[in-house]
Amino acid sequence: MKEMVRVASGQGFWGDLLTAPVDQVRKGPIDYLMLDYLAEVTMSIVQKQRQRDPSAGYARDFISLMREILPDCVEKDIKVLSNAGGVNVEGCAEAIKETARELGLGGKLKIGVITGDDILPRLDEFAEKGIELTNMDTGEPLAAVRDKVQAANVYLGAAGLVEALDEGAQIVVGGRLTDTGLTLAPLMHEFGWQFDQWDLISSGTIAGHIIECGAQASGGNCQFEWESIPDMANVGFPIVEASPDGTFVVTKHEGTGGRVNVQSVKEQLLYEMGDPKAYITPDVVADFSSIHLEDAGKDRVRVYGITGNPNTEFYKVSIAYSAGWKAVGTLVYSWPDAFKKAQAADRILRERLDRLGLKFDTVLTEFVGVNATHGHLAMHDFRSEAKAADLRGNESFTSLVTRNSSLSDIPEVQLRIGVRGQNKDDVTRFTKEIAPLILTGPPAVTGFAGGRPKVEEIMAYFPALIPKNVINTRVQIVDA
Repeated sequence: MKEMVRVASGQGFWGDLLTAPVDQVRKGPIDYLMLDYLAEVTMSIVQKQRQRDPSAGYARDFISLMREILPDCVEKDIKVLSNAGGVNVEGCAEAIKETARELGLGGKLKIGVITGDDILPRLDEFAEKGIELTNMDTGEPLAAVRDKVQAANVYLGAAGLVEALDEGAQIVVGGRLTDTGLTLAPLMHEFGWQFDQWDLISSGTIAGHIIECGAQASGGNCQFEWESIPDMANVGFPIVEASPDGTFVVTKHEGTGGRVNVQSVKEQLLYEMGDPKAYITPDVVADFSSIHLEDAGKDRVRVYGITGNPNTEFYKVSIAYSAGWKAVGTLVYSWPDAFKKAQAADRILRERLDRLGLKFDTVLTEFVGVNATHGHLAMHDFRSEAKAADLRGNESFTSLVTRNSSLSDIPEVQLRIGVRGQNKDDVTRFTKEIAPLILTGPPAVTGFAGGRPKVEEIMAYFPALIPKNVINTRVQIVDA
């Protein structure tokens, strides 16, 4: 048994810094590289890709990355775990095989392939068997949106990953594998942890939670003294140095930018935490209230004292379904009276949409530079004053805003207006009503060089639970 295992984060989402996994492999020692590509909305994206092209449906960035780092991984015996397979895990594995052979690495590595999370083809089977899927937030039955469902994937835990590693896989790829499982599995494999050792499994899960979002644990998106964080252009992604007793240190490679300290780790721990005593995963119910953090030196935080509780009999299911169409358009109005001009343009556009008889579920306007980031909070003082003025009957909210120097002197305001609705034609017509404002609305407008807004299909999220005993996880080992 190793005394210490290093698991490095290389991607926090599909689209994260492309150089990060390369740096993790080349700038210092690691044993495992975990790459998290999937979010809830990503599953519907890859499902649509596969509908258009049966060979698609996975994160193609993963393949180009493997082409760059696979020789290093083979030479240094670094194992890679990823959920880049999306809804076409077999296709992703085949692409890895082809890449390995192109690099002259054929016969030199094994690929673990984990399937079973994609239950879209089984939804009607479950319904016939009386296995009800109910929206965890609303209580709505799946039947209410069944004809609109685009993707349905179970969050699989570490079990398949551990099995693949135990069977000698150097590259392991799956679909909707949990972010935390990608870090937990190597620790279970190396240290021989069992699935009923709840404190240890909780520790590995929390280690995974800390590094699952990449540089968010090493200085990125950090609220505390963010201006003093060094060399963010060269930010180092986090690494967990884990011990068999469940304690671990969060760190990063020497010579990289960013910062790992107690504050940066705390901020990441709060991400998507929910109930601190019951962070539920397929593998364990982790107790975040048991976590102890201490400074262990420059860019090193020791984490210890973690406890956990038995897992549940359910998997969580991420279901995405079509919920209509949307489009968002923008125009920029300049000084003087930028805010007044943007307000007038919004009013004119809404009147024209009404005259056309277009139907929308929602029409939403934001004035970027005034109220878009913090919404009503940014306008709170003015609204309170306006209410008092209205009670006196001597001034309106609009006139208050206009005479307030902090708003009337704004050099530019972006009008951002979006619509959503069930009728694609109505949404499409909305996109044709933005540009006319340039010559038929308030003066001093710019910012329309991108052309008409794009009409996009809306994907809604339907979270549900399903009994674990009806899900069949399959692990295959493929020689490259």
